[in-house]
This record gives sequence, C-alpha cells and structure tokens, in this order.
Amino acid sequence: MKGTQTSTRNTGAAEEQADGFTDAERDAIKQRAQELRATGRRGPRAAKPDPEVEVLAKIAEMEDADRVLAERLHAIIRAAAPDLLPKLWYGMPAYAKAGKVLCFFQSAQKFKTRYATLGFSDPANLDEGTMWPTSYALTELTPADETLIAELVERAAG
Repeated sequence: MKGTQTSTRNTGAAEEQADGFTDAERDAIKQRAQELRATGRRGPRAAKPDPEVEVLAKIAEMEDADRVLAERLHAIIRAAAPDLLPKLWYGMPAYAKAGKVLCFFQSAQKFKTRYATLGFSDPANLDEGTMWPTSYALTELTPADETLIAELVERAAG
C-alpha cells in the first residue's frame, strides 16, 4: 500500500528560524542588493542622487518613535563628524568615511525589536582594552546620551 507523502517543511516562526533569516532580515538584504545595483548602474556622467536626501527620506518613512530618534541621531552625527557621509546601508541610515560605514541606525519597528540601536562597525576607532561595545540600545535621547553619542562618533571617525 502506498502512503501519502507529507512535507517535512515547517511553517511560520519555526520556518523563519530554520531558514536562518527573519522576514525583516531578508528585506534588509534585498534593500542592500538594490543599493549596490543602483550604484553599479550609474555611469560616470550620470547624475548621482544626494545620499543625504536619500537618508532623510528613509528617516521620514519611519514610525514616530524611530523617526524622532533617527532625526536626532542624524543631527548629532553630522555635527560631531561632518566628514562622515550619510548613506543607506541595508535600508537604514548609516555614516561612512572613505566608503566604509562607521556607524548606523537600526529601527526597532523594522526589525520588530523593543528598542532601536546605534551600531558601530569594525573600522570605527572605538577599541578600548580587550572588550568594548559595538551597539547601543536606544529608547530615547537625553542630553547626556547626546553628549556620549557625539563623543563616540568623534572617536569612531578618528
């Protein structure tokens, strides 16, 4: 007697975990691929879009809590390290020096987490001893937080 075959594939949250990436992570990867394709398509004479305008437009799309944080971070980072260039990185605001991302913002809403984050990548000059933070959880920004962020960004930009 022939038995019926059933799928061994899980569904729902278990499937997301088995695949290795959440829907939000897959979306971020797709956005990064689009960013890279858009950069590659432009010829040497093509008008290049203003990356700051693109970053501000992405920030404007965010929900209120994330938007307020991202707008304030953008202002702090631009004031603390004016030589860092804003750009989109995995669909989120980031700030680069010599083409390498030093710091970036991750929206809580996009990644369905309880807090947004300010992260620093390894080219950032934040090494301190044998262990140091590379990401900071953000729920709001106090004046003391803003001062610390400005100091971190200045150090990261070196």
